[in-house]
Amino acid sequence: MEENKVEFGTGYKSLEQCDKRKGGFRASMFLFVLVALENMGFVANMASMVLYFLLVMHFDLAGSANTLTNLMGSIYLLSVFGGFISDTYLTRFNTCLIFGTIEALGMFTIQAHIHKLQPEACSNSPCVKGGKALMFYSSLCLLALGAGAMRGAIPALGGDQFDQKDEKGKKSLSSFFNWLLLSTTLGSTIGVTVIVWISMNKGWDLGFLIITLATFLGFVVLAIGKPFFHIETPGDSPIIRVIQVIVVAIRNRRLSLPDNHDELYDISEDATINDDKIQHTNQFRSLDKAAILRPDSSTGPWKVCTVTQVEEVKILTRMLPILASTIIVNTCLAQLQTFSVQQGNIMDLHLGSFKIPPASIPVIPLLFMAVLLPFYELIFVPLARKITNHASGITQLQRVGVGLFLAAVSMGIAGIIEVKRRHQAIKDPTKPISLFWLSFQYGIFGIADMFTLIGLLEFYYKEASSGMRSLATSFTYLSMSIGYFLSSIFVDLINSITKRTTKSKQGWLQGQDLNKSNLNLFYWFLAILSCLNLLNYLYWSSWYKYKTDTTDYELKEKAVNGSTPFLKVGGTQAAAVSKQNGVSPART
Repeated sequence: MEENKVEFGTGYKSLEQCDKRKGGFRASMFLFVLVALENMGFVANMASMVLYFLLVMHFDLAGSANTLTNLMGSIYLLSVFGGFISDTYLTRFNTCLIFGTIEALGMFTIQAHIHKLQPEACSNSPCVKGGKALMFYSSLCLLALGAGAMRGAIPALGGDQFDQKDEKGKKSLSSFFNWLLLSTTLGSTIGVTVIVWISMNKGWDLGFLIITLATFLGFVVLAIGKPFFHIETPGDSPIIRVIQVIVVAIRNRRLSLPDNHDELYDISEDATINDDKIQHTNQFRSLDKAAILRPDSSTGPWKVCTVTQVEEVKILTRMLPILASTIIVNTCLAQLQTFSVQQGNIMDLHLGSFKIPPASIPVIPLLFMAVLLPFYELIFVPLARKITNHASGITQLQRVGVGLFLAAVSMGIAGIIEVKRRHQAIKDPTKPISLFWLSFQYGIFGIADMFTLIGLLEFYYKEASSGMRSLATSFTYLSMSIGYFLSSIFVDLINSITKRTTKSKQGWLQGQDLNKSNLNLFYWFLAILSCLNLLNYLYWSSWYKYKTDTTDYELKEKAVNGSTPFLKVGGTQAAAVSKQNGVSPART
């Protein structure tokens, strides 16, 4: 067997060298604990911070809502930054630890505890100025950077623990994302009930202190679990790889594409085990020109690109319409964390003799999700697998489509409930309707979120190449970021337009009195927009072509067994060698 020994590129390990004790659900358990503890505080902040901005920092209704949505938008936008550096410079594991520490430092504990650091109420919002404003906005920046960058690495770090080369690994990966969401849900449930109640009744400072300690404890647990994790080594910058394809394609724009795509440049002998070998597709053929090796040119990253590298750019390009189609659903989500909480604050908060904090309203969708996620994973998915033969039961894009439909329904119902609430408040302010009327819109949107969020995470992870998975999964949060920013734009734009067009000369969402606003019209505006967006999504999801790939691992395993020699360079010579082995160079 000595003559069959093959030297592989850096990063390759034979089957015997792989540590079977690492990875899998054993490692994932540490991640589940982390996301439960971290989201216990994070979701509590999302639910209650609009009231903190309103009651403590003295923003007005629109200002408190926009401050929260801008914070959430920044957090999710910075997840792209976290995904990029974890793919390129830091490992995904180290990215989580470093930025998790920054997140813990960004809590408002000190400012919430010392009253001298809080602004006085004023007639013109915002009231926070000077050094108090510096401290306030510095905390916002640290919180956004830490929570955002950490989120860009967690899904890919968890996905790395499962081997996608066999059917069991594919099923386990799908289950991982479902259990990840369940862990998030359970932690969030504690956050929006226990921690929110403490914040509203015992003091904001105590609530923020508990959140800080829980977040720090979560990352300590992750650090303890390091010996159990498969940790991927960062590779070439995914953004640089994309730019290389674009630059070379532009340089070769006057060249003609070969009739046979097998003649395009592909694998080199120094490819690493971590590289995916992606099958050539006929979409975006102009990008294929980046894989044409000029007769008078030598090989190099800025002179010619492999078919796989070109296909990576095609995959990212195909993802863009999907990303754009999921922005509106996150704009709808922003309303449930801002205006719906403000609605609940002026409704009947009593359940018997117990008074429910309005910021605890999001527990309704969380309870729905806590019940439905085990049902989905343990009952629905196995039944669907028997019918569809798909590892996830249904495709990721089908799952997202269900979520987008339910989000539109939720906004329509939210408008109806607001009409009922405002009518009763005007008729008899002493007898407001029960807070639990909001459970309809929250419950339906909770189910929508269950389908959409995990469908997108799994979709981006599976479709991306191994070196781009953190960046790709952060696209989920990028659409959330744009959705939150779009919410702020919609609020300001609609206020500006309706202020000029209505007889009362008051915007739909202006002032601090919801009973004088037209929040129901804003909800219905989003419902109509969501329906149009669903039609747009259905078009692009049917257009999308899932990737098919062959991993370099499979080729090297064949080489070890002596069944397939390495193919050095794409082109006619590689094609001739490949035909002898029944392998297409574009797939190698």
